[in-house]
Amino acid sequence: MLTIRRRSKSREVALQALFQLECPRRSAFPFDEFISRRLPGKDQIPFCRQLVMGTRGHHREIDQRISQAAENWRIERMAGVDRNIIRMGAFELLFQPETGSRVILDEAVELAKRFGSEDSPKFVNGVLDQLLKGIPARVSEMKKLEAAKAKETTPAGKTSVVNAEASDSGDDISADLEATPDAVTEISP
Repeated sequence: MLTIRRRSKSREVALQALFQLECPRRSAFPFDEFISRRLPGKDQIPFCRQLVMGTRGHHREIDQRISQAAENWRIERMAGVDRNIIRMGAFELLFQPETGSRVILDEAVELAKRFGSEDSPKFVNGVLDQLLKGIPARVSEMKKLEAAKAKETTPAGKTSVVNAEASDSGDDISADLEATPDAVTEISP
């Protein structure tokens, strides 16, 4: 089992590998060596490999979905870091149902803060949020989380409706990035 911190590090190395794999080169990219040197735990490598190989293996479908979600932006015009963060997030949203949507968006935004430009976090969040809205199973997941959150009770026994309006108002469904049931200390790969 990987902790959240270790999965975050795996995502970071996967992003670096995806970026490297896009760069033109004269010789083959030493992918396995690259990730082995950057990930201290052997248990992190399978998750990292899954992110890279899955993102690259589904790149046509992912890029098509991104193109639909990113109005007025061609993928090749996006900054390389942003493009690869969005691709990896899209892979997880589309093909990794065991990871919660909010966790995926939060991780992508954190990578954008760390490796992207000043505008990258908003851009990455906006594109992934649009993509998320086009995935029926993920929309259903978000509605269930919002409904559960709306039903939470306060210490005084009153029902909390703080975020009940958000789902109906069309607000950015990823804006509230609180911990979800997936955000526990241990997550299986």
